[in-house]
Amino acid sequence: MKVTRRQFLEGGVAAFTVTFAAPAVLSDLARAQGSSGRHLVVLYLGGGNDALSMLVPYQDQFYFSRRPTIAIPSGSVLQVGTDASRVALGFHPRLTGLKEIFDQGKLAVIQRTGYENQTRSHFQGIDVWATANPTNFSGMGWIGRYLDLLPSPVDPLVGWNTSGDSPRVLLSRTVSVPSIRDPRAYAFASPNAGAEAAVSRAVATRISSHVPIDRPQLSLVYESVRAAMGTLDRVANVATYTGTVSYPTTGFGAAMRAIAGAIVRGVGSKVFYVTTGGYDTHANQNPNGPNGTYATLMAALNDGLTAFYTDLRNQSALDDTLLMTFSEFGRRISENGSAGTDHGAAALMMVIGGRVNGGLYGTSANLNPDPGNPTLENGGADVRYTFDFRSVYARVIDGWLGADSAAILGGDFRRGELSFI
Repeated sequence: MKVTRRQFLEGGVAAFTVTFAAPAVLSDLARAQGSSGRHLVVLYLGGGNDALSMLVPYQDQFYFSRRPTIAIPSGSVLQVGTDASRVALGFHPRLTGLKEIFDQGKLAVIQRTGYENQTRSHFQGIDVWATANPTNFSGMGWIGRYLDLLPSPVDPLVGWNTSGDSPRVLLSRTVSVPSIRDPRAYAFASPNAGAEAAVSRAVATRISSHVPIDRPQLSLVYESVRAAMGTLDRVANVATYTGTVSYPTTGFGAAMRAIAGAIVRGVGSKVFYVTTGGYDTHANQNPNGPNGTYATLMAALNDGLTAFYTDLRNQSALDDTLLMTFSEFGRRISENGSAGTDHGAAALMMVIGGRVNGGLYGTSANLNPDPGNPTLENGGADVRYTFDFRSVYARVIDGWLGADSAAILGGDFRRGELSFI
């Protein structure tokens, strides 16, 4: 039976342990991990997050006139102070936990991130952010290029993708990152059960431990099999992790608990990738109602991230963890006829961690719809970016991962004012 690369990435070890039919993938899994104990968690808010509902310029009269039904009242926002342009800002009212993290100085908000001539396509947009290349976005991912630079020997759990499919951002020439949506389901696949399954696993292990003298080409394949088999018990250890706090009973909450377990129990993963969707709010965005679409998104995001942050802090693992959020674009300033917002330009990014220099980075746009407004674009319809998103990546690569951002990103995008690390 032939096992495809996608089946392996989605099913982990289960996709190959019976058939041993994916030597190329197994060989890939045997490459790339450094010795640093730091962890990077990349969180993708899928669909195009509305930055103006997450971080509200609650004293800008044009915010209210351009969003007559979906503007968040000034009395409801969670005030976080003023930015360098003296614009008063506040979090969405459901982000109470993130507000506390911000007040502790461990959450950085980077305003107006994007790139020139930003595409408003979901598919092209996510590929641009994944490859860090707005003009050629069909290549390797920026995290994948980082993984390619890590020295051997390799830990097969160098990366951990909690999503179903393998995203482009993790695409690498030498490293395959397994998709582990549920650690409880990451197991040796056998047609048998109980004791017979244990025997099957032992036999598979013995087979991979023997290399016929006349077939030395099998050495790397079998070595890779052994390494992958060795991940089973480590992932099973994560499956039993409960943490020091109660995580939300959502898919996002389960993903964050699994990542915390992998970090706390030291399974060897260095980079984690998480996707949480629903941010394509064209209609009935309703950021104010208790059960409104955007309000529900903010509550789920807040609860999952707050539990993760608190759990790691309780276990003295927060200083070794950095979490960065992004979305493929922001949304239009003015609401549409369906009480929602359409695809826009500049987005908002957040960085959270025990060693983060928190605060507001960058300046808020003036929302005056005048076509000559320099802080807007597209005839005043969209917020114009001030930070190339690759400058945020550069800071994370240089300041956290300890690699060369210019080599990975194909240019020098460093910005000195982005001192969140």
